[in-house]
Amino acid sequence: MYRRVAIIGGGAAAATLLSELLDRQPAQSLHLDWFTGGDAPGRGVAYGTRSERHLLNVRAASMSMFASKPRGFLDFAQRGDHSIAGTDFLPRRLYGDYLEAEVEHALERAKALGHDVRVIPFKVDGLVPEHDGVTILQGEETTHVDAAVLALGGLPPQPLSGVSDAAIASGRYVVNPWSFLAQAQPDPAPRKVVLVGLGLTAVDVVLELAALWPNASFTAISRHGLLPEAHLASASAPSDDGADLIEAMQAAPDLRSWMRLLRDAIAHSEDWRVVIDSMRPHTPALWQALPREERARFLRHARWAWERARHRMAPQVMAQMQALEQAGRFRRERARLHAADVEGDHLHLSITPTGSSTPQALDTDLVIQTIGLNTDVRRTGHPLVSQLATNGHITPDPLGLGCAATTEGRLCHDGEAWPHLYAMGSLLRGTFWESTAMPEIRQQARQMADRLLGK
Repeated sequence: MYRRVAIIGGGAAAATLLSELLDRQPAQSLHLDWFTGGDAPGRGVAYGTRSERHLLNVRAASMSMFASKPRGFLDFAQRGDHSIAGTDFLPRRLYGDYLEAEVEHALERAKALGHDVRVIPFKVDGLVPEHDGVTILQGEETTHVDAAVLALGGLPPQPLSGVSDAAIASGRYVVNPWSFLAQAQPDPAPRKVVLVGLGLTAVDVVLELAALWPNASFTAISRHGLLPEAHLASASAPSDDGADLIEAMQAAPDLRSWMRLLRDAIAHSEDWRVVIDSMRPHTPALWQALPREERARFLRHARWAWERARHRMAPQVMAQMQALEQAGRFRRERARLHAADVEGDHLHLSITPTGSSTPQALDTDLVIQTIGLNTDVRRTGHPLVSQLATNGHITPDPLGLGCAATTEGRLCHDGEAWPHLYAMGSLLRGTFWESTAMPEIRQQARQMADRLLGK
């Protein structure tokens, strides 16, 4: 059992691990240092929004922090509103409230049990993993802990190539949409807005700004020009456990075979969502069975389709997006952004429509980059991750999916795993692929707590 543990990160993954550790009521005294980075502990970026328009894309009954308490979030929500059902898609703001409440309860348990828990609202400047623990660098202070867990969430987004420094400096090209939404909005409001990317982040941004700027129109450009799929209005359950499909996929770990098997399974299913959802418990093992070249092929050719089918919108969110589209305020274009620069009082974009080699010009008042989660530690502005990579303490995943790590979450360097440096969540995407949603996070937190407590 580790006696002194550092948890680094202020979001849901860190909060879930902290709560799991303290929920076990370990007999020996624990010393936990939780470096939240200054954010509201537990909410992070994902649940820091206060907008009622931003909904969870998972039903309330499936969003508990704890694998051992499956009704956790639903019970919390129903205490405030008895009409809420487990099949509802609730505001992310409410889920952030739930996370904060659970953190508060965990800290109260720690105090009652005599554990020493420090919530430190600062970032860690550096880490030095060693064979007997980890040294934490913060300003001029150093602290030695028995183990450290990186639960950082997504890395800061980086501007796409071709975007000029002048465009970013002008404030008209927004790299981080969540920071932008949290700020006071420009006055006068822009009339023409372009979004680069068309996933769930783009949907959240459009819904919020369309309400805030009633005279603005929005154009989203992406390679395929398709919105995420929507959940069914009512929950559906798999007619079987998908064992035959999974067995067939494991026997033929290549992308072409998998696509044929999936098409066949969907053709024999009442709804394609049932097939995709039945794969969820098996996705990490399937991903690990894929050779690297097949993983790269998946990222090039099939990732977009998997993401829009796997990470779906709530039905009411889809209805709102369709209404904006029908009203002419939102449109989608199949294209890629090649360049963005300032021209007078607007931005001048160069885009190439999908299937064409001829660039086209597009002028706009504002561009918001909404390309989704960044996990590429090879090119990141995150100071701690940069320090670890520069000093050779971690090995970047070759496909830009976080860090090389074992299935136990131990981070690797030069092909070897550090004995006391761990990660959770998005940094493990190269190991598990599905590693960012709450069902995966709570499972990782439970297993990590067992590991740290020697169970």
